[in-house]
This record gives sequence, structure tokens and C-alpha cells, in this order.
Amino acid sequence: MSGKLPGYPFGSLMPYALDASGRPIFLISNMAMHTQNLKKDGRASLFFEQAAADGDPLGAARGTVVGDVTAVLGDELAGVREIYLARHENSRYWVDFADFGFFRLEPVDVYYVGGFGVMGWVAAEEYRTAAPDPLAEAAAGILAHMNADHVDSMILLAKQHAGLEATEAAMTSVDRLGFTLRLKTAEGMKGARVNFTREVKTAGETRTVLVEMVKAAKG
Repeated sequence: MSGKLPGYPFGSLMPYALDASGRPIFLISNMAMHTQNLKKDGRASLFFEQAAADGDPLGAARGTVVGDVTAVLGDELAGVREIYLARHENSRYWVDFADFGFFRLEPVDVYYVGGFGVMGWVAAEEYRTAAPDPLAEAAAGILAHMNADHVDSMILLAKQHAGLEATEAAMTSVDRLGFTLRLKTAEGMKGARVNFTREVKTAGETRTVLVEMVKAAKG
């Protein structure tokens, strides 16, 4: 919230890291306007997004974590420092400057958008206890490969599993349970969620299941 203009939100670009509970951690300077605002009113939102696989940011997954930001002090500092520096190695150059300090956002609620037509609120407790998806690190590579080499297969899977006839398709997200497609149809752009036939945990397992699903659809 803006300290200069009470009642108005104040947006700022903010690198962050996540602790084991998914709480965003920031390393910020006391001289920065966003830090001054947070010290006056700790209420804040962190917007995050997945890189758009097809170049359209509106088709990519994104979300907003709403919560309260407070300074990290005392015994917690060492652990928070280690987490943040593991994510932002270059921060070692200024982490020990006197005017910098660590802050953390305690989520109150989370709003998630998975792409076109996929959205909803996630309770803070459900967010806290959730585990990172096993494909989180591999997802970007899977999306790039599918969108570059297997558009025809995705069009086929959209017809088989979502009942949608498409002329163009792009995979916008993938996780252990399935994937999301952005489709160009005669009725306009549509989104579809397709579930895997079984849960996957690696890029290799993802490829195996997708090959099986395409073969079954062709059959």
C-alpha cells in the first residue's frame, strides 16, 4: 500500500525465494520505496507467472499471493539467508550491506489462474501444506518440445479427450496429473485440461504416457 497516497496500491518488481512452506522471502533495502511502504502497512500481494510457452501471457499459469509482510529477525535469519542466496547467488554482493534486510510474506489467501477458463482461490493452509509438483523443473523443456514438434498430436488429444476440434494447439502447462492446452477452434480460442492416464514424476515418464495416449487416440 502506498505511504504517500493512502488507500492506493503500490506495485514494484521484487525478486523472491520460497521457504519450505511456500512463503515468499525478499531481500530489500530500507531506502527503497516499497520497503518504506511495507514498514507503514505490511499488507501486500505478490504476483507471479509461468513463462508463456506460446508467447501469449494470458494463456500461461499465474497467481497472486495475498498476505502480510514482516521483517525476519533473530534465529530465523540464518536459514532465510541460506534459502534466498541459493536462489539468488548474485545477492551475495549486497546481502551484508547495512541498509538491506530480509522480509517474508505470510499468505492469507492465494488466487490462481491456470490459463483460459481455469481459475480459483486456494486456501492459505492448503497452499502451505502443498508439495511442489515433481515436473516443476522439467516443465519448461516439456512445453518447448511439445509446442515445437508435436502440434498434430496435441490437436488429436484435444479431440479425443476434450471433444474439441482445433486447427492449432499449444501446451501451456504440464504437471504430474496432466496438461493444459490452448486451442484455436472454429468458435474461437478455447482452453482444455487433459488428464494423463496415470500419474507421472519425471520428464521420461511424461513422454512415455503421452506416446501411449497418442497411439491409443490414433487407434
